[in-house]
Amino acid sequence: MKEICIPIPHFGESQIAEVEVTVNGKKKEYNYRVESLPCANEVALDSSVSPTEMTINALRGLIETYDDSWDLVQIFTPREDASYIQVLFRQKLLAPVAD
Repeated sequence: MKEICIPIPHFGESQIAEVEVTVNGKKKEYNYRVESLPCANEVALDSSVSPTEMTINALRGLIETYDDSWDLVQIFTPREDASYIQVLFRQKLLAPVAD
């Protein structure tokens, strides 16, 4: 198992969560950040581009230009009526951690 799901109450957008985990007596620290990207819910002026395509293109731009010291972890599926798509990033470790 390589993943553990830890609910963090009141974790807002663009905040950084610092997580310390001890595995086999060795401590490891991770930083996570959630970014919220507005959904394109309105019909575009250019009818050849759907709101979904607009949102995907904006999401792609966010990911491609994001700070290189953070890795993309997960893109959360928004509710149908959501105004934002949330994206989870994990800060890269400065030194490799031996498993």
